[in-house]
Order: sequence, then structure tokens, then C-alpha cells
Amino acid sequence: MSTPSPLVTDPAFALAFRSLQPAPARPASLLVLLHGVGGNEGNLAGLGAEVGGDTLVVLPRGPITLGPDAFGWFRVAFTSAGPRIEAGEADASRRALIAFIAQLQQAHAIDAAHTTIAGFSQGGILSASVALTASERVAAFAVLAGRILPELEPQLADAQRLSTLRGYIAHGLHDDKLPVDWARRADAWLTRLGVSHEMKLYPGGHELDAAMRADLLAWLARGD
Repeated sequence: MSTPSPLVTDPAFALAFRSLQPAPARPASLLVLLHGVGGNEGNLAGLGAEVGGDTLVVLPRGPITLGPDAFGWFRVAFTSAGPRIEAGEADASRRALIAFIAQLQQAHAIDAAHTTIAGFSQGGILSASVALTASERVAAFAVLAGRILPELEPQLADAQRLSTLRGYIAHGLHDDKLPVDWARRADAWLTRLGVSHEMKLYPGGHELDAAMRADLLAWLARGD
């Protein structure tokens, strides 16, 4: 059974993180899983433990401390006009993740073609932010109960780089934190950008339920 390592805080890496142990001696691929706002790097360990044994699963910690054992990638206020984000924090986390992935790839001799980033809620937002602006770093990304930030528009990679990506959107029809319309907007935007992707909607709310987990794992396996 895979378990998270002790927290790694090494200046050679842009973020603190745990990896699932035992790690493969020579990993064939890299999966970076991002927790949601107010969560921590252990939240998606159970999901990561279900991934194939030749994949290095890394669980970074969001850089913003929100409370005891509670972290985030950026601060956000939910208003009647929709989510209002701290854009500077979101961009700093995006850049930190891009650097972090490059550091992991170099440390473990894994190339971008075998790298996937995925996350839940705010972690899904950052997964899309990294993939759509630095598609030379990852081959695939998954947004689970998240959204794609409109603020990314000026930073998007060019059409040629975006054409190499594979995306996945999963969302609950009754999500009361990020309504399902955000998933539909993401689906339409990725179509306009020419990014190959799938979207699946579920009867639940703002959660990563068993059906969503199973479908994500199947999608990950198809990309091997």
C-alpha cells in the first residue's frame, strides 16, 4: 500500500511536497496532484495510491497558509458576482508549479511527454493554469470540480503548443461552490483553443466521488 513520504522542504524544489512511497526505482511517468483551498498535500494521496506502480506521484503543498494544516494556492472570495481571486497569488503559484515540475523532471529523468498535472477545486484551477501557459512542461491535465481562470487569456501558450495537450474536466451537476457552468465554459474554451479533451458531469456536488475517481483513473491509464 502506497503511503505519503515525510514532508520534503528542500531548496532545490520550489514547493514543499510529499511523494507516495514506495516510489518506483525508475519511474516511467510523473503525476502531480494538487489539493484544493483549505486542504493539504495529503488530501489526494488515496487517489494517487490507485495509479499504476511505474508512476511517480507527487503531492505538493500550496504555498499560502490559511490555518492549521490548511493551505491554498491563492486567496479567493465568493461573491454574488462570482469568485474574486487574488490574481498575483494565483500567478505566483502558477509560476512556482512550473518551476517545481521542471525540477522534478530533471531529478527523476522524466520528460514532459510523460507528465500529468491534476487537481481538485483550486488545485484543478492551477492544473489548467500550468498546462495552458506552459504546455511544454506537461502532456495532460485534469480539472476536477474546478474552473479555468479567465485571467489566463494573455498568458496562453500558442496554438501549436496547445495542440499537444490532453485535458479532462470532471464536475458535479449540483456543485454549490463552483457551479457546473464553469465546467461548460471550460469545455467550450478548450474546444475553441483546439485542446483535445473530455468532459464528464456527475450527479453530485463539490466533491471527488467514487465515480469521478474511477473515471479519472481510467483516463490516466488511457494516456500511458
